[in-house]
Amino acid sequence: MPYDPESTQVVPTGFILTSTSLLRYLPLPKKKKTETTMEIFHLPTTPPLLTSIAAASILLFLLLSDNYSDRFATKSPPPLKSTHLHQFPPISDRFRAVHLPEISEELLAHRLNLRKAMETRLTRDEKLELGLARARAEIRRAAKVSNLSTTVDYVPSFAVYHNPRAFFQSYVEMERRFKVYVYPEGDLPLTHDGPCKNIYTVEGRFIHEMEHGANGFRTADPSGAHVFFMPFSVAWMVKYLYEYGSFDQTPLRVFVSDYVRVVSEKYPFWNKTTGADHFIVSCHDWGPIATEGNPFLYNTSIRVLCNANSSEGFNPQKDVSLPEIHLYDGDISPKLLSPPDTQRPHLAFFAGGNHGPIRPIILKHWKDRDSDIRVYEYLPKGLDYYELMLKSRFCLCPSGYEVASPRIVEAIYAECVPVIISEKYVLPFSDVLRWEGFSINVGVSEIPRLKEILMGVSEAEYERLKEGLRIVRKHFVLNRPAKRFDAFHMILHSIWLRRLNVRLA
Repeated sequence: MPYDPESTQVVPTGFILTSTSLLRYLPLPKKKKTETTMEIFHLPTTPPLLTSIAAASILLFLLLSDNYSDRFATKSPPPLKSTHLHQFPPISDRFRAVHLPEISEELLAHRLNLRKAMETRLTRDEKLELGLARARAEIRRAAKVSNLSTTVDYVPSFAVYHNPRAFFQSYVEMERRFKVYVYPEGDLPLTHDGPCKNIYTVEGRFIHEMEHGANGFRTADPSGAHVFFMPFSVAWMVKYLYEYGSFDQTPLRVFVSDYVRVVSEKYPFWNKTTGADHFIVSCHDWGPIATEGNPFLYNTSIRVLCNANSSEGFNPQKDVSLPEIHLYDGDISPKLLSPPDTQRPHLAFFAGGNHGPIRPIILKHWKDRDSDIRVYEYLPKGLDYYELMLKSRFCLCPSGYEVASPRIVEAIYAECVPVIISEKYVLPFSDVLRWEGFSINVGVSEIPRLKEILMGVSEAEYERLKEGLRIVRKHFVLNRPAKRFDAFHMILHSIWLRRLNVRLA
């Protein structure tokens, strides 16, 4: 983890000075247990009978939306609190249990006419939720049709997508509807900026594209936003606030606590949902630790993290796994722009530091042991990292101290089939992508059998995996400016899916 010892002398000005103390300690938030229900969309409770016109509008909205059953409950629920959310079954592109209930064409037409009649009476929030309900219905409907849409930049494939029809429709619905409000609070460099090269490239590039890109998703009207972005950079917090060598992460938590306090006092949006429609983006290993500064940010908000370790609080139902994209100078190496379609003499390749629990096992069993599996702790002089990737059929991608590895994206660029060796790692975009269509997963206990496993992959299966890499490559590329289906849009789509999964109370 690269730190600049001299950088601790720089303390930026801004609202961080509103903190009562940089020395106070915050209690760690309790991790909320969540359950996934495998049913069609429904509300857990129904509201009591109301007689006003406004209340009738809400009831009709619930009745006609695609997530409400045809039955009304008779018991009244307890008073609704801001922390209560209506949690739907996940609408990920797996679509294993999410479907439209079968209804007659006459009833469907009647419901649509009633919706149009009631739309003018709905509040702004209700119209937002109705739009999301329609999006869910369209996505489910697309998941059932037999024909696949093809565009210049999208190739539908059941080999690499859980449901290519559902994904494409969801992406189109996102482009049509999704709006993001970026909070203006905070000063440079801790907010509205981030690293745009080296190991944390994706963190800064997302912030810059969201703030300055002509992508059409950002809105200046917070009342029309579906989600709210808090654009602080954990990487820059570590650079400017962390005292090198102290391992004291308190200033990061305090900064996040202060930021949430500022936006919650100045705007009504955080308090309406206790942060359920708010998100942050961090590729630094300490991103999860920084979010401990506010328990609702940790437990309720959407955290977009490279360090997506499900054993350390990462919740894939609400959090988003961010791909770690290491661009030394901000661009893909010219060697990886167009991988040559030539024979690859090496079976597998790995070069990396001996840290974490998995890499020592790889080095013990394979370093200098087999000419087919080229394993190095430190790459000898005269050998080029990317050239070895391009000459290898498989690239080993073990976790280090943290679960994520930039080698996965580098291997995708090199069309070197990633061999993922990790525990508790939630892979990026796994709501949409079938990682088994372009990578291989090997358990830690199977490391001694690596050669046997990789030699067992037939030539036809290997070619299928390489073709999968060519299809998904565009999803892991950071373009300037952003392009459809690239990494920026896939990250945003993952956030869109999480927002679809809840209807805010």
